[in-house]
Amino acid sequence: MCSVLQLPRSTFYYEARQRPSVDDVTEAIREIFRRSRENYGTRKIKIELQKQGKCVSRRRIGRIMKDQGLVSTYTLAQFKPKKEACNESMEANELNRAFKQGEELSVVVSDLTYIKVRQKWHYVCVFVDFFNREIIGHSVGERKDAQLVHRAFASIPHDLRRIRMFHTDRGREFNNHLIEDALHTFGIRRSLSKKGCPYDNAVAEATFKIIKTEFVKKRVFSSLTELEREFQDYVNWFNHLRIHGTLDYQSPVRYKQSLLKKIV
Repeated sequence: MCSVLQLPRSTFYYEARQRPSVDDVTEAIREIFRRSRENYGTRKIKIELQKQGKCVSRRRIGRIMKDQGLVSTYTLAQFKPKKEACNESMEANELNRAFKQGEELSVVVSDLTYIKVRQKWHYVCVFVDFFNREIIGHSVGERKDAQLVHRAFASIPHDLRRIRMFHTDRGREFNNHLIEDALHTFGIRRSLSKKGCPYDNAVAEATFKIIKTEFVKKRVFSSLTELEREFQDYVNWFNHLRIHGTLDYQSPVRYKQSLLKKIV
């Protein structure tokens, strides 16, 4: 074409380099990344762009993110705490890795993780509904014990009699009369992962990987009150806005609402 138009080839390459680096796609990617709290990678950003009617490849998204200095929090290694003695209860694995549940509150899973408050470890406990991966209850505290789990259990804003099964790993904080009494009161079946088999509790492990990466990493809170406030805000974002690959890239609340509309 340059030969036909009698133009030097250098002119074409010069014009190509003049393409603006910040266009509508770049701005859209930056805004999606900001709203994701700097967590989304190319896959989820591509889904969000499609919702806006923009068809952009993951390779191009990756190039733009690199040019703009947008680095997802999922790029750093995770800290692994030391191992502790496990719960030796004879309870069986009633769940048996049936992670996909078709009804709300049919199976609820729980786990704990650690967060620094003034250079001292504090802990977070969450309850997750297998149905839509929604965090339905949570608590924070200074100790990793049954009281922390009990407070998270009490924070669930639903009729607890609707919960059919409660599944956890073999952490000692779940082996306590407080938890047993609560489960017995509301008629909830108990299920424990097999000893030394984290795959039996994969949903909770995956949820806490998300929390550790998106909320805990690189943060130190000045007080327990600040931690409670910030985690409440994160849970609200997690449930209502954060899209999940296992939920057809919808938020937990949107996924539940979409299924309810189909039933109606």
